[in-house]
Amino acid sequence: MNIALWIVTGLLAAALLVSTSKAFVPREKMVKAGGSAAEWVMDFSPGALWAIAALEFLAVIGLILPAVLDILPVMVPVTAVCVALLFAGATIMRLRRGERKTAAGDVLYFLLAVFVAVGRFAIEPFGG
Repeated sequence: MNIALWIVTGLLAAALLVSTSKAFVPREKMVKAGGSAAEWVMDFSPGALWAIAALEFLAVIGLILPAVLDILPVMVPVTAVCVALLFAGATIMRLRRGERKTAAGDVLYFLLAVFVAVGRFAIEPFGG
């Protein structure tokens, strides 16, 4: 189970890291490259996108470093809960926009974050 949790945590961290590009790529370029799945960025100001990207980057750090450095490893499942909340919000936003197909990806990430949170809090906590 520990290996599965590390794999899912790594996948989640990688997805979040890639997603931080919204802080550096102009909104128009993102929509052009991402098509209809990226149109949501036009609903947010560049500052709001930067803030979302900053939260995602902090989540990457919180999912990996506490366990690797063995400094407050309880922060891994706490971060996973925060990531689940982030993707719950993303899912709600997509559903309000009528983007049911793209909302499925956010639901998947939500479920992965819940898996990590439950796994690290209850099933296979660090140091346990």
